[in-house]
Amino acid sequence: MTCLQRRGLMFVLSSPSGAGKTSITRRLLAEDDRLSASISMTTRHRRPGEVSGQDYYFVMPEEFIRMRDNNLFLEHAKVFDYYYGTPKEPVEKNLSKGQDIIFDIDWQGAQSLTNSARADVVKVFILPPSWEELERRLRARNQDSENVVLKRMSQASNEMSHWAEYDYVIVNHDLEESIRQARAILQGERLRRERQVGLAKFVTTLRTRS
Repeated sequence: MTCLQRRGLMFVLSSPSGAGKTSITRRLLAEDDRLSASISMTTRHRRPGEVSGQDYYFVMPEEFIRMRDNNLFLEHAKVFDYYYGTPKEPVEKNLSKGQDIIFDIDWQGAQSLTNSARADVVKVFILPPSWEELERRLRARNQDSENVVLKRMSQASNEMSHWAEYDYVIVNHDLEESIRQARAILQGERLRRERQVGLAKFVTTLRTRS
């Protein structure tokens, strides 16, 4: 079996809070060993069950600002009064080895990635099936205070207005179907000619043996 050299891709999933991007991200990671998570750095407080170095790197604002000022982030943004950013070095190392990286980030982060590395980025926006269902999902998580829920709902309309900036859109009526759709997008993008950097050499070898 021929294994062609391939450059990895950055698979970006964005959505308003509660629409399903984190659930889809976790399933794809659990089922695909060619996919690894981008671990962001953040200044927000750790939620119940989150592990530093696994879900996020939790740092003080001063440390985040130091890294930002030294251009050590691939992308960074301020969301809901907290900073989020993706360190450059581990991402580039994995892409060069053919490992794909999944990003669970907002539209601001997606824009930053596009500006810095468009050829490596595939963007998918996840929409909720209705406004009422989005609110139900946010409340069912039972993680945030009432004020935070209301703040997230007030931001959702603006976040959804960025759907047209994405390569693909999934309406998350059903989680299993949405996971299948995301998996199909990922597989198709892996086969794009320009990502298979060993393809030209492979074809040349085939032709010389004809």
